[in-house]
Parts: sequence; C-alpha cells; structure tokens
Amino acid sequence: MTKPVPCPPAPGPLEEYAARFDDLFTRVAQRRGFREYLAGLLAPRDRNKTLTALAGAEPVAGAQHPAVQRLQFFLSESRWDAEQVNSRRLELLLADPATAPHGGGVLVIDDSGDRKDGTKTAHVGHQWLGRYGKTDNGVVTVTTVWADERLYYPVDAVPYTPARHFAKGKSDPGFRTKLAIGAELAVRARAAGFTFRAVAADSAYGDQDGFRCELSEAGLPFVMALKPRRGTWAYGPDAHTPVDAARALEWDGPEDPGDWVPVTRTFRDGHAETWWAADATLGWWGPDGFTRLVVATADPGTLPDKATWYLATNLPRPGGPREADSPHPAADLAEVVRIYGIRHWIEQGYKQVKDELGWAGFQVRSDVAIRRHQALVNCAFSFCWATWFAEHPPQHDDAAPQPWPGREKRGAARRRAALAPGAARSPRLAFPLDRAAALVAGMVQGAPAAAAASPDQLGRGRLRPGPLHPELTNYR
Repeated sequence: MTKPVPCPPAPGPLEEYAARFDDLFTRVAQRRGFREYLAGLLAPRDRNKTLTALAGAEPVAGAQHPAVQRLQFFLSESRWDAEQVNSRRLELLLADPATAPHGGGVLVIDDSGDRKDGTKTAHVGHQWLGRYGKTDNGVVTVTTVWADERLYYPVDAVPYTPARHFAKGKSDPGFRTKLAIGAELAVRARAAGFTFRAVAADSAYGDQDGFRCELSEAGLPFVMALKPRRGTWAYGPDAHTPVDAARALEWDGPEDPGDWVPVTRTFRDGHAETWWAADATLGWWGPDGFTRLVVATADPGTLPDKATWYLATNLPRPGGPREADSPHPAADLAEVVRIYGIRHWIEQGYKQVKDELGWAGFQVRSDVAIRRHQALVNCAFSFCWATWFAEHPPQHDDAAPQPWPGREKRGAARRRAALAPGAARSPRLAFPLDRAAALVAGMVQGAPAAAAASPDQLGRGRLRPGPLHPELTNYR
C-alpha cells in the first residue's frame, strides 16, 4: 500500500486529531482541505462562518481567493465520503474511555431548522423552524445526540427533505418524515455501539403514537414529552388530557403529598430544586400499562406551564407486574425525571454548533456539500472534547462537581473565553488547545440535569470526567 503523501500539518493538537482521518482521503489536497476546514470552524470570527470566513478572506470580494476556492472544491466537488468521516469520528468517541457511551446516558432525538433563501438549495422548503418559532423558508436537520450529566456530543445528522422535492410528493417511495428519520437514527446509534438508558425527545416526537410504537418494536426504551392538552379518548368523567390526569392526582401540600413523590433536581450552578413526580392514569396509560404517564412539576397544586413535564415512557415501574418480563430495567420516578432532564443538553449543543462552529453558515446548495459541512462541524465539536480530555484525563470520582463561582457580566466573559490571541484575522487556528478548552467550557456550563449518572447504571470502575476548572469557564 502506498504511503500517503504528507500535507502541511494543522496547528497544534488539531494535527493529531486530523491525522486519524487521513486514510479516508485519497489525495493530499483532501487531507489539507480537511485540516483547513476544521481550523476555520474552530477559529473565532466576527461574522458567519461562510467559506470566505473559514479561509480568512474578505466577504464577497474574496470569493475568488485561491484558499476559498480550495475549500469550495473540497466541500462540493472532491471525492470523499461524509458517512465514512462521521463513522471514524464515532469510532474515536467509542474508543476513548472519557467519551465512551454507557448505560446511564441518554440518546436525544430532535430536529433543528435554519433559514435559507431561495428554492434551489437541497432540502429547502417552507416549513416550521423551531429555532425561530415560526414557519419560514429553510433547511431542517434531524439529529441524535448522546449525553449524560457531564458531556454530550452529536451522533448523526440527516437533513429532512420536504415533499415538494419528490415527483410524487408524500407518496413518493423516497420521501421520509422527520419521525421516520429519527427512529432510523436511534436504531443506527444502537447498532454502532452506543448504549443508553433511554431515547428522549420533546413533544413534537412524543405526541406521535406511531413514532413511539416504532421505537418499542425496535426494542428501544423511551422517555418523551407530551403536550399538556394532547387529547385521548376516554369515558365522560375520566381524564381526556395529560393535564386532566395530573389534576386528578391527590395533593394536599408538601406535608401530605398524596400521590406525589419528591424528586431532587441538581443544576450546574450548584443549586437544587425539589420537584414532585407521580404516575398518572390516562385512558389505557397507567403505572402498570405498557406506556406510563409520568408527571413531574415544581408545584402539583398549580401545575405551572414552564415547570411541568408530562412524560410518556415504556420503562416499567419498579415492583410492578411488567418489571419481570420487560426487556428494559425498571425506572422509578426520579430516574424518569433524570432521563428527561438530560434531554436539554441538545438545546445547549445547538448553541455551540450554530453560534460558535458555524452549523448554519454554509453557502452551498447541493445535498452532498450540506451533509459534508455538517459532518465537519461535528468533527470540530468532537475535537474540542478530545483536546479537553487530553489535558484533563477522567478521574475515578463519584462525587458531584463543585458549584461554579458567581457569574459575571456575560458579554465580557464570553469575549475573553472565545477569542484566541492572534486568531481573529488569520485563517490559521491560533492556540487551538486554548480555543478548544474554551469551547468545551461553554458546552459544559449550564447543564440542566443532575450532576452524576444513575449509579446503578454505571460500573464501579467506570472512569468519570473530572469537573472543569473554573479558569476555563465563563465564570472567571
């Protein structure tokens, strides 16, 4: 086998990471493009990370610069497989004890939309864009993220193609709904070796009976949100919606909670809140049914909209009649709440890939180029974790992380953490170790879930990441 021709090395630790992908690229120009693209994504910029920004060229006027044209060809025309690159990235995550998935983690399914003008771009259409809270012209991508209480990273991303792109619309054999894509990605993650306690998703997926059934038939456990007013058939006086079922539970205050059980939620800033959770009955859903309805709230008396979760899960109740025959370990109310709390990592992840790494900054139109851009952004994201753990190996530590010091003004802290000296105007990555550490610090802070994974789901000897040092966070 011919030894690959060497290419100019990437700056700092990025070279060691990029070299692990070299065998996937047949030409030196491809290997160089891979390094330059990642370096551009990781370097701080004052504008959207279009190809001119990644190459450090002037916007519009610099479009014909040779560095920009090289990246354009690498992304759109060069022959390499984005699926192979993503598979290699996942292999590296699986092989590293610091990032290897375990049974206490959660696989989160969601979709993210970004505005795109025109009609010629692949996957573009007039559709709901959750980030903007409205229907608009854009591209929607279905994503899966693996997460526990200490870290999170993207697993797969597949753009959703609206029906108008197919000759027969929704009847076309090639058309797939976002729900079908999400279920396929969950099955794919398990086949790739990603273990998890359950699949978690918001009400856009949880409200769909067919989606939950598809996961169950695939042997996957789930904890998914429901809309409070999601209706179901019931006899006249019985509960017809999840909120009706919650109001039917007995509650006479914290001293006499009735059907409710206290659960503690610990947040990243160190403060803890006592919530209340209960198994409710709605139609054929109940504590011992195939699907449980779990309600978690900060106040069972008022069920505040922004602090109440209505969750559907196929995890059996401990001590219930389904526990012995269920393929999934039983989960008490605290465990169900913990699982869904981890789902919010994906919202934090969107901030990183969109605001820092340029997920939506692409200015290409083809399906191939869009998928490649997304795969490269995910590589940059994973490189941040690889760099962090290279300097801070995981520790045997079952203790909760210490609360961070007080928060200062966000603007000043963000600028100090995000900018690497000398990197603002250079297409090269200046001090990539510092840059990656700063990005990881931004990823980790503000996690909404508890501080440690469920102990019964983790082996005693499992390596746990140590807490991030305050000097690398925005809380300095």
